[in-house]
Amino acid sequence: MQIDRLDELKNQFTSDSAQRILRLLHQLSRKKIFDIDLLVRYHEILLFIRAYPQNATIARAVESELRQFANRVSALDVDLASLQHPEVSGIAGTSVTDTFSFYIVRWLLQRHPAQVTIDWDWFEDENRLAETWPRFFPLLEEDTFVEANIPYREWLAAARKGRPELPWLIDRFNALPNSDKERAELYDSQQIYVRWTPDYNASRTGMRLPTRRLCYHRRPLIQRRDVDFIRELAQPVTLTKVSKRQSEKALDMAREASTIRYRELYGFTHGDPKHVYHVELGRGVELFLMGLPPNKRLPLRAYHAAMIYKNGVPIGYFEGLSLFEHMESGFNLYYTFRDGETAWLYARTLNVMHQFTGVTAFSLDPYQIGHENEEGIESGAFWFYRKLGFRPTSKEVLQLTLKEEEKLRTRKGYRTPASTLRKLAASPMIFELDEKRRGDWDNFQVRKIGFKAQRVKNLLSLMRSVAKAKLAPEEVTYLRLMQKDEKLRRAIIKLGS
Repeated sequence: MQIDRLDELKNQFTSDSAQRILRLLHQLSRKKIFDIDLLVRYHEILLFIRAYPQNATIARAVESELRQFANRVSALDVDLASLQHPEVSGIAGTSVTDTFSFYIVRWLLQRHPAQVTIDWDWFEDENRLAETWPRFFPLLEEDTFVEANIPYREWLAAARKGRPELPWLIDRFNALPNSDKERAELYDSQQIYVRWTPDYNASRTGMRLPTRRLCYHRRPLIQRRDVDFIRELAQPVTLTKVSKRQSEKALDMAREASTIRYRELYGFTHGDPKHVYHVELGRGVELFLMGLPPNKRLPLRAYHAAMIYKNGVPIGYFEGLSLFEHMESGFNLYYTFRDGETAWLYARTLNVMHQFTGVTAFSLDPYQIGHENEEGIESGAFWFYRKLGFRPTSKEVLQLTLKEEEKLRTRKGYRTPASTLRKLAASPMIFELDEKRRGDWDNFQVRKIGFKAQRVKNLLSLMRSVAKAKLAPEEVTYLRLMQKDEKLRRAIIKLGS
């Protein structure tokens, strides 16, 4: 099958494979595809080739094919519900429907007003409306207090006087004499489903960061075994603070890339347009790093998020929660691009965070490794991180790891069974650059501090020396100040361990 051959060729970088890819693209451009699963697979292969093209001709051919996808979708004579699934959502010509948060719905109406509507077919609990809508509709309580089967949409139609439903409703919430956080809580309590049908440039198919030139690949991609993790973390990086206009564009694209995949990253939703940084990592990879405005920051940890692009294609994101020299890190490379240079991308991303924040210890939540996450088990996430130098923080899991490594060394063809991978995934993992502080964060969880509520007053007293820095224009100021206070560091680790 032509799509099978294209899938095999996407990771082959020779002049012969380039010619074969072009021939297949030409053949497939004239072929109608009516199988929905096959069409999705073709879409993902095209996106990968667009991120890792061999030459300009291939890049143009792929773009031409991707621009036809809305037509291909409309030609399908089947139920398209499966195209809304989070694993494949966002293909041109499709929509996403979810109970998006107040902040994201409001942003969607500002950014894409004509493409956003309420999807009443999904709505389930009218009692939620009874608790909020009387704020906007005079005499609605005459119905909600004593009647059954209340015609809420008729009330809405009478009040909005021809205006679209969703903008009218959001305007009513914006006008409430409450804080923005309280408005969001009230709106979110309704659990209203909203459908977004993005135009081509906001779909996964067509979303692109403008780039000056593409990076073409004519040699094999960088494999995990070729990545020197320590060396990569020592590479110098240049972060450039971008203008407010560029920042807004970067935040908008990060929100679009996340929302189209049913994800809502706190740092993208509430990112601070006054502090967005751009980094070129090489090989066509660009990263936008963003923090939070003072009124959205966490009480203790410093927060930073990053969106990652390869030749203008959004390929993943990063989230970092930092305290002193320790960062809880989350790296998500979108499924389509996991056959690419994952280890190198991860190392370069951590290097940016290391250089920018000064952190020297990166920890992973068990979910990323496979705990209650079968995708992580199937992909062997534990061994991916282990081979980069991460270690389990649990002594029991570390012992199991050493036993498994011995089996892998001595038994030809041995593969760690899924049942063992689940045991290995039960522990967080950590990578430490500073050997002198090895093990200090092994048992730390910030929620443990919250559990010790009776000691909060003591904590506030301890934090007094750095508290003002939490409100600094850039939160990294607070983090750098904390890294100089060894007494405070010891006290916080003790409270959280």
